[in-house]
Amino acid sequence: MGDTKLRGKEQVRTAFLDVLLAQRGGLIGWVPVCLGIGIGTYFSLSQEPNQAIMVGVWLLAITLLWISRWVHPALAPVVVGCSLFLAGAGIAQWRTARVAEPVLSFRYYGPIEGRVVNIDRSASDAARLTLDNVVLARMSPARTPERVRVSVHGDQVIHSYQPDETLILTGHLSPPAGPAEPGGFDFQRHAWFLGLGAVGYTRTPVLRLAAPSDPTLAMRVFATRMKLSSFVQAAIPGEAGAFAAAIMTGDRSAMRQETLANLRAANLAHLLAISGLHMGLLTGFIFALVRYGLALSATISLRYQTKKIAAVCALVVGAFYLALSGGNVATERAFIMVAVMLVAVLLDRRALTLRAVAMAAIIVLLWQPEALTGPGFQMSFAATTALVVVFGALRRFDMSRWPKWLRAVFSVVLSSFVAGLATAPFAAAHFNQVAHFGLIANLLSVPLMGVLVMPAAVLAICLAPLGLSGVGFALMSVGLRWILWVAETVSGWDGAVGHIVAPGPWVLSLLAMGLLWGVLWQGKLRFAGVALVICAFVSWSQVTRPHLLISDSGALIGVLGPEGRALSKPTGDSFVARIWLENDGAVSDQEIAAGRPGYQREGRVVRVQVGEWTVLQVSGKTALAELDGCDGADVIVSNQKEVTDWPCIVFDIDQLRRTGALALDINERGDLVVTTAQEVTGVRPWNAGAELAGGQIILTQENKKGRQSDP
Repeated sequence: MGDTKLRGKEQVRTAFLDVLLAQRGGLIGWVPVCLGIGIGTYFSLSQEPNQAIMVGVWLLAITLLWISRWVHPALAPVVVGCSLFLAGAGIAQWRTARVAEPVLSFRYYGPIEGRVVNIDRSASDAARLTLDNVVLARMSPARTPERVRVSVHGDQVIHSYQPDETLILTGHLSPPAGPAEPGGFDFQRHAWFLGLGAVGYTRTPVLRLAAPSDPTLAMRVFATRMKLSSFVQAAIPGEAGAFAAAIMTGDRSAMRQETLANLRAANLAHLLAISGLHMGLLTGFIFALVRYGLALSATISLRYQTKKIAAVCALVVGAFYLALSGGNVATERAFIMVAVMLVAVLLDRRALTLRAVAMAAIIVLLWQPEALTGPGFQMSFAATTALVVVFGALRRFDMSRWPKWLRAVFSVVLSSFVAGLATAPFAAAHFNQVAHFGLIANLLSVPLMGVLVMPAAVLAICLAPLGLSGVGFALMSVGLRWILWVAETVSGWDGAVGHIVAPGPWVLSLLAMGLLWGVLWQGKLRFAGVALVICAFVSWSQVTRPHLLISDSGALIGVLGPEGRALSKPTGDSFVARIWLENDGAVSDQEIAAGRPGYQREGRVVRVQVGEWTVLQVSGKTALAELDGCDGADVIVSNQKEVTDWPCIVFDIDQLRRTGALALDINERGDLVVTTAQEVTGVRPWNAGAELAGGQIILTQENKKGRQSDP
């Protein structure tokens, strides 16, 4: 009997090792996965690990890497994977410390001086300036943020500001805001990695204090980019010119919000961002132009490797495009992917393989680990991976008998469908909407980008020294106006956009792991990835939204009712209101949401019932002073500083600044559970005042009865 059990264990062990050995040959794809899991684990921590812990993490990672040389060959990749997991966490922590800059810890109003390092436009269509070398009144340089971003309201013309010039203005600044609700998008972390220590606005004139003097190379490139943007917009008037400037230079400051909304609704917003599509079309066009141009000369084509010459030319043009476009994260990521593929051509390897995609992902994660949490990284690599897998599988089918035009049409339709399908869950999770007619819009627009718009842009730049750039811009204008017309038409169709409820915290991680497992695992166990994907979608479908949300300003509350979320006021805190409604998956105007039933208004006091619990939201000093104690409420929320010792739970403005936004729900026992945004985000370097983080508060029925019986 004992021998039988021993043989059975040996068989199981042998089968397990055989399964691991079968993964040889595709292990490179697991490197970015292991790094990504480590990076994601670091960002999900509720408390920043100290230096002693991180030193231990690095020592353990190195030790595991050394041990992998001595273990069974089948187990070595597992040990290396654990080492990469720890290394991913260490790299993310190192990057967090490396970009550390002072963050404003209070609300500031006064003079602001700084140098222009970026110009764009806010969601409210206001000109927005990013300034460095910042000087604030009565603030030491050690406490002054390195960079601030200021929205300029009023009639000031955005193109009157020049790169590298020093401006002075009077404005409001505040620390980067936390999530609009617990578990929501963390703008504080996003701003930390952008180097933004404060954001704000001004309604007063912006004055020039000093002209540019001895600019750095980066500032010269920025100035060239803005001059080219103005040149393009002068050559192509209207929205088409703004579109052209955006795809050629990355300058979106002239794009109207209505145009952006149309592009998003038609799933064409990716044409606006300089990402993989633009970089791929440009470098692909240059590669083909150089290669076929050199092929016209028999002497050159026979003596030189024209394919590699074309790859080098495309790489150089891609690098120039990266620098000219401002080098944002999406463009950097696209250039890395294109560069990996062109280097593969130089090394006589297949350009478009999972190995090339994995190498690009590894470079991005090592360089900017924070990119993992953003929609750009997730969507671009999801689309690229899906395209490589699908078109790799198609190589097994013989389509040589198909007419060339049919093969071209099939490739365009299939690539648009596959890329759209691969990115749809991530787009829905981050933007809470799905473009139902996106495939149609992309089929009508993407081919034109490749055959007309990008070649015309290259032609315009080449002819500019001769004064003939208008020829290229005229052709480019035709293509862009068609795309804008498609976006406007498709977005206007009934049911063009569907709204999706925000997923739970682990849905995207589970979904990504399931898809990656199905792609990378060798053998029948790859179908386990399907089970993970199904679990992710089931979990997503079961998500419940908070019954009551409270903004960190204390000025807005939203209660979930049968008609949707009812907001306490029709204007003000519009950004937070929009985020709440989008996350509910039921977008509507704030004014409409304010007219829904779900609360009682008594002057400047709003009364809400959450189960058996009463919540009062009090706006203004006068309303707070006139309140008769707790007025029968269990929780009071105020946008003022409360000094009275009341028996109920009070969240005044000071407390809300420490806790962040609140979510109130009822548990199965009927207790009131108050979740704070600070509890979810934790104590991290990017939290201003994080040492005062608030935790979850539970008001039990026993507490309620005790207060009711207290005379």
